[in-house]
Amino acid sequence: MERESVELLAAAQAQLAARRLEAAEELYSRVIARGAGRGAGRHLATALNDRGHIKYLRVEFAAAMKDYTAAIQCQPGFEVPYYNRGLVLYRLGCFDEAMKDFRKVLELNPQFEDAALSLKQAILDKEEKEKRGY
Repeated sequence: MERESVELLAAAQAQLAARRLEAAEELYSRVIARGAGRGAGRHLATALNDRGHIKYLRVEFAAAMKDYTAAIQCQPGFEVPYYNRGLVLYRLGCFDEAMKDFRKVLELNPQFEDAALSLKQAILDKEEKEKRGY
């Protein structure tokens, strides 16, 4: 069963790399269905995060955030879904929440340069928003 999930995850990642989003999403959903109820694991968290990325690419932000949050709940030490959720929050103008996620990424992985840059940008944009009064 575990081997099948690993193979499905690899196939989904190949589909995502080839930009075949519908096929990738279906394969990630199969991995998630297999992993649900069996306790959290890195494969399940990766599938949730990557499926969330597909939804992000489709500008389905609420659905993407749901998958990112589920990935975080499944594997709290996995920094990538925090970063991805932070990006969605940033795009939505929720700077405080985005900064919280970017800080968590840096707590988990201080070398995550994109998170450091995103945190700096969120701080600047929040300050600019406050200067403009909205």
